[in-house]
Amino acid sequence: MYHLLTPLSQGGDVFNLFNYLTFRSGGAFLTALFLSFGFGNPIINALRRMQKKGQPIRADGPEGHLLTKTGTPTMGGVLILFSLLLSTLLWSDLSEGYVWVVVLVVAGFGAIGFADDYLKVSKFDVKGVPGRIRLGAGFAIALCAALATVWLQPAPLSGALALPIFKDLLIDLGILFYPFAMLVIVGAANAVNLTDGLDGLAIMPVMIAGAALGFIAYVVGRTDFTEYLGLSYVPGTGEIAVFAASLIGAGLGFLWFNAPPAQVFMGDTGSLALGGGLGAIAVATKHEIVLAVIGGLFVVEAMSVIIQVGYYKMTKKRVFLMAPIHHHFEKLGWQEPTIVIRFWIISVILALVGLATLKLR
Repeated sequence: MYHLLTPLSQGGDVFNLFNYLTFRSGGAFLTALFLSFGFGNPIINALRRMQKKGQPIRADGPEGHLLTKTGTPTMGGVLILFSLLLSTLLWSDLSEGYVWVVVLVVAGFGAIGFADDYLKVSKFDVKGVPGRIRLGAGFAIALCAALATVWLQPAPLSGALALPIFKDLLIDLGILFYPFAMLVIVGAANAVNLTDGLDGLAIMPVMIAGAALGFIAYVVGRTDFTEYLGLSYVPGTGEIAVFAASLIGAGLGFLWFNAPPAQVFMGDTGSLALGGGLGAIAVATKHEIVLAVIGGLFVVEAMSVIIQVGYYKMTKKRVFLMAPIHHHFEKLGWQEPTIVIRFWIISVILALVGLATLKLR
């Protein structure tokens, strides 16, 4: 719509609104929200018919899950991605390369997740695409995103690492930037994937992190804000705010159906795609380290699995009652809504701490 309607503007008329990033972000949010609401039930019903038995539940998982979650369809990420990507493409200035980087990362990881979910439900087995293939495909997508980002970013930002608080400090990573960016994107995708284990647990922290990163993208895409805050100016990243607004709208619409008791799970289709998208935004805006703070909940979830597996291999003992860590709290007797809401609160706090680094010197 940006490319169709802005040429009609004569200045001061309604079409001139499409020149404003804030207006288009609001339009993208509402479009994604209404698409999610409007297509939610039809998509869920189609998934239910296709899957018959719903998502296979881990036999070694929390006992209550076999009773409460059996039969619930997965692959609800299809609804999120449909609303998110369509709204982004409708409202963005598609001449900005960063939009395409983020969109293609989300679509690519969504395809990996879709294949994984499809194998799980078709064979009714918790094993989907082999881990090595998943990681290999994810790293390939992330490498393409890293190459594109380095090409789009001006010197001296291209291939450099920006540190929070130390605003003027840029570390030129050279060729090491590529594996670093790949690790950020793939790590974020898999961290969100590990967090998606309870009704509504993953989608709200994703929206919170998306909102914070969208704000950062808007700020670093403007010279006036970057000069005031002492940040690196990354021209063109402002359009990512439209993607972030679409993410929030699509996420809220999905949460309507994913709230306890969930009518649908996002599955790997949604979690891998959304996590990869967050990582891609962080790489594009030069805020990779800040992502670790804003998305600290995802980091803790992933680290709990790494610690559990590593410690068990060394000692045959467990640090947590069960990993990821949200299952540990379930084993302690916490109710699912209590865990979910408390993790949401933690996500808000971490996002605010991450945003606070924009002003610290």
